[in-house]
Amino acid sequence: MTVHDLPAIDALLNAASSSLILLGWWQIKHGRRRGHIAAMACALACSALFLTCYLVYHFNVTTVTRFKGQGFARMVYFVMLISHVLLAFATVPLVIATVTAALRSRFDSHRRRARWTLPIWLYVSVTGVLVYLSLYGPAYR
Repeated sequence: MTVHDLPAIDALLNAASSSLILLGWWQIKHGRRRGHIAAMACALACSALFLTCYLVYHFNVTTVTRFKGQGFARMVYFVMLISHVLLAFATVPLVIATVTAALRSRFDSHRRRARWTLPIWLYVSVTGVLVYLSLYGPAYR
């Protein structure tokens, strides 16, 4: 494995985070608190590992991968990319605040924060996979 394998690993970690976030949401909606905690802890671990791999890659690779699509696809890609990046910056403090509330047993606060955090975190995870596929997917090999 080389540093050039990290974008694919990042996409897998984002896909895993997305799945685990949905599983955690489903668990808590069905009253399965332990399952919720386990799923969300795993989602958090996948996201933290993603961030580590992402930073390692970008500190070591200086080339830029450009989107090759044209026309409408290019516009859609950049709208998705810009919203992904902006919301990714917001996700870290939102997740930290939401998890902190849960760890302090402030479940009303946790629930209020999670109503914003979950959809934003899920959006960032899903669009992370879509950005990867847009840059490295089968259409561009």
